[in-house]
Amino acid sequence: MSMQSYLNEQVTIFQSSLYQTTSTVIETQTAVFVIDPNWLPIEVEKIQTFVENCRQGKKLFLIFTHSDFDHILGANAFEGAIVISTQELKDHPKKQNILQEIKDFDSSYYLERPYSVSFPEVDIVVQEDGETLEEDEVTLSFFKAPGHTHDGLITVIEPLGVLVAGDYLSDVEFPFIFDSVSSYIKTLHTFEYIINQYEIKVLVPGHGNPTNDLDSIQYRIDTSKKYVQGLLNNEPLVEWLKQEYPFYEGMKEEHEQNIKKVKEENYC
Repeated sequence: MSMQSYLNEQVTIFQSSLYQTTSTVIETQTAVFVIDPNWLPIEVEKIQTFVENCRQGKKLFLIFTHSDFDHILGANAFEGAIVISTQELKDHPKKQNILQEIKDFDSSYYLERPYSVSFPEVDIVVQEDGETLEEDEVTLSFFKAPGHTHDGLITVIEPLGVLVAGDYLSDVEFPFIFDSVSSYIKTLHTFEYIINQYEIKVLVPGHGNPTNDLDSIQYRIDTSKKYVQGLLNNEPLVEWLKQEYPFYEGMKEEHEQNIKKVKEENYC
């Protein structure tokens, strides 16, 4: 069963038992925003119930931070929602491959979902950094976040000061670079811009633990930069990774893939 934590009366974060994957719910006077509802059917059902209890006729928005299957598998669990994501996610060339990953996962564990599984149909498309959506007393600002995947999205919710990062700035995962190293570096610069331009009060990563400590947020940025720079310099990183990330043994293949990615992009 997922863990549920209340930051305040408007912000609730759910953390799945699987990979500590987070789902975020933001409630305003007129709307409810649900970000990356996930993983197990019973966990998605818990989020559904929570949202229905606080919705009470309000508009419902679904935001997807990127197209990894674990982040989109709850897309159809929220009927009538307005979907927000990037142009790149909307135009993803391999939607059927991602849906197959969901089917394979559910089949492996004999999981049945009480809703159909399909790729999100994006209604509000983010095309440029800094685009905003105003809803009642809150403003959502959106930034492209390529690097982990090509279709990543960062969301800043003001005046709540919530930074929803997608699969970046985790305290349990080092950077997984599935898109490109250069894009990943650019996105880390975007995070630095955001924390300098906005009054961020809490960071919600896609996996791991949220933090409301500004020093911790900066540390996560610095640690990600250190890791990527270490890849570029062909440094021996394994022992450091074992100390920094307690689940390294379960992620070591991703480190090897990152090394290959650097070589493919001719950094080494």
